Amino acid sequence: MTDRTFDAAAAASLRAAYPTAPARLTHRLLGHPLLQLDSIAALARRMRPQDVEYNAADLPIGLSQRDLPANGLGIEETIRSIEENGSWMVLKMIQQDPAYRDLLHDSLAGLRPVLEPVTGPMLQLEGFLFVSSPNAVTPLHYDPEHNILCQLRGSKTMTLFPADDEEISPATFQEDYHSGGERNLPWKDEFASRGTPWHLAPGEAIYVPVAAPHWVKNGPEVSISFSLTWRSHWSLHEADARAFNRRLRRLGLDPAPPHRFPRDNLLKSVAHRALRKAERMLGR
Repeated sequence: MTDRTFDAAAAASLRAAYPTAPARLTHRLLGHPLLQLDSIAALARRMRPQDVEYNAADLPIGLSQRDLPANGLGIEETIRSIEENGSWMVLKMIQQDPAYRDLLHDSLAGLRPVLEPVTGPMLQLEGFLFVSSPNAVTPLHYDPEHNILCQLRGSKTMTLFPADDEEISPATFQEDYHSGGERNLPWKDEFASRGTPWHLAPGEAIYVPVAAPHWVKNGPEVSISFSLTWRSHWSLHEADARAFNRRLRRLGLDPAPPHRFPRDNLLKSVAHRALRKAERMLGR
């Protein structure tokens, strides 16, 4: 069992920041057998190909998702030669594997009493494993989940930007993202001073708020990280409201942005879900 993945001090740090501010935490996952490179390679062999993403990782901060370069290798070869092949890899939704599902759920179980009084039930728990070459760069991007990124091997620096900075993450980008668009954001050099770098060593973690833009630079060694994510009703309603606003914008309207926490966006969420259901029914 890993119900003590986060100790009382980590839980207190998270409680003080959650859900809108980042927080530095510590974790107890170092040395876990499922999080070693050989186990991750075995997991990659079991996973569906569409749930393993990998590419060359000598990248600019603002590269579009469409332009990510292939590394010319297979999945297992990428993992086995990660120290010298200059690649970045993520295994997505690892909770589809029973052993990793247990690891994810056990790791988050001790935080439920801290988080659920604030944002309600923890929904859609998903896990992601990142394996990256030395000095690899993950371009600036946007994620819709509550996320705790645990560093397991090597080091990395995540530069994090405020979720409400709409110059970095414009409303139209967020609307497109929640309607199936790409996750990588354009970059301007003047954004650099608005970010906060968070250095992560093995045993350290960071809570990343919903929709906070960030980019990542690995240190001089192979990096392995484990991302534990969940959704809340608030985050799901905010995502639906973004998608609904895109519908309104396509009608020539200029919709108001979704409310920030703690206010909810239930009305737009219900409207979007109703329209999406009607479209599916008409499609059949």
